[in-house]
Amino acid sequence: MRTDAVLFDLDGTLLDTLTDLCNSANHALQHVGRPTYPLDAYRTLVGQGVRNLFIDAIGPDHQGLVDDAITAFHDHYADHRFDTTAPYPGIDTMLKRLSDTGIKLGVLSNKPHAATVDVISRFFGDLDWPVVRGHKPGTEPKPDPTSAREVLAELGIEPQHCVYVGDTKVDMLTGKAAGMFTVGVSWGFRSVVELKDNGADAIVEAPEELLQLTGH
Repeated sequence: MRTDAVLFDLDGTLLDTLTDLCNSANHALQHVGRPTYPLDAYRTLVGQGVRNLFIDAIGPDHQGLVDDAITAFHDHYADHRFDTTAPYPGIDTMLKRLSDTGIKLGVLSNKPHAATVDVISRFFGDLDWPVVRGHKPGTEPKPDPTSAREVLAELGIEPQHCVYVGDTKVDMLTGKAAGMFTVGVSWGFRSVVELKDNGADAIVEAPEELLQLTGH
């Protein structure tokens, strides 16, 4: 398989952000007077964008609170997104080796765009990232493939020569819809069963396996 670019999801794929996301989301729910959730519940609540997170978390009878919760979340997360967040073991080495081989690296996340750019700069700012894309207002979040196609165009890469790596069904559906080879990671927020059931072309158990998969 010829690989010219590897496009990554962010939360649950490159970075373990779950605790910081949980704490900020629970802060927002408390702010609007709604019940909070345990950490493991956020494994399924996150991944489809902040609005969808609170639509699901707040419940159908309290949707009028969603906008206030989103604002409270953003305010809290801006100050606390680095409290516990860190790369998964082996990610730094894998990214550097891919970059050193000339493979283009990119990020496509449902995390808000500014936060996506910020955390990539903080944790992986020594690498060349031709495209870092988070969710922007007025655009459809993943699994809508529009943003994936736009990123591929910006990279100048045909989809069949790009690998998309993620940890949720949203990522697998996005990659398949855009025509990319999809790789699920076992260390993320969701199960391997979910990844396989939603079209993963391959599953990797550790970051170095991605190097082998791309021939590096």
